[in-house]
Amino acid sequence: MNRKKIFLQWLQILAGLVVFAFGIHLNIYANIGLAPWDCLGMGIARCTNLNYGLSMTAVALIVLIIDLFLKERVGYGTIIDALLTGNIAQLFNDLNPLPENNNVWLGIAIMIVGFVFIALGMLIYMKGAQCCGPKDSLLIGLGKRMPKIPIGVVEIILWAVVVLFGWLIGGPVGIGTLIGTFGAGVIMHIMYSALKFDPRDIKHRDVIEVTRELVRAGAKRSIENVK
Repeated sequence: MNRKKIFLQWLQILAGLVVFAFGIHLNIYANIGLAPWDCLGMGIARCTNLNYGLSMTAVALIVLIIDLFLKERVGYGTIIDALLTGNIAQLFNDLNPLPENNNVWLGIAIMIVGFVFIALGMLIYMKGAQCCGPKDSLLIGLGKRMPKIPIGVVEIILWAVVVLFGWLIGGPVGIGTLIGTFGAGVIMHIMYSALKFDPRDIKHRDVIEVTRELVRAGAKRSIENVK
């Protein structure tokens, strides 16, 4: 693989994260409670001097460190996700010209549309084939260490812990939290089935593999220039 293709994959990952972050922004704007990780990030923002974007970046980096301790694969996509997603969502929050939503039914509709953008963003991101985001890697790592517990149950336990911490420090919990916990996966399944996309078919490459490819491509180009 040449360097140009790798750089194009990075741009694809970034584009996917922009779409994903817009979906998160819609969930926040819905104002009916947030999904577990967003609840935690907003809770941190409310009890510190950090905004939501920086709070989510801090959470993602901590989770990324845990992933490394769990010896999970980390790719450039994982790192880009950790550093940028929360801040891009914050940018959308800051640029939003609309007044605060106070209608529950409108909020539910907005949140569902947000899930569509999140699913689409994840599809674009995953096709970059440079590993999962930090939170997904954490779930996989925990699942490997609890092999007798179904991964769905592990996910619910993880989300419950995250929501509890988020709620304790002031994160918004409401009907949107329930919808975000269970509805996002349903919409993702429907979309991916319609688009005939299966994330399990993607062969991801971690930081070491991609770096080696970049080095080899650079060395090959240097040799060709010398000739």
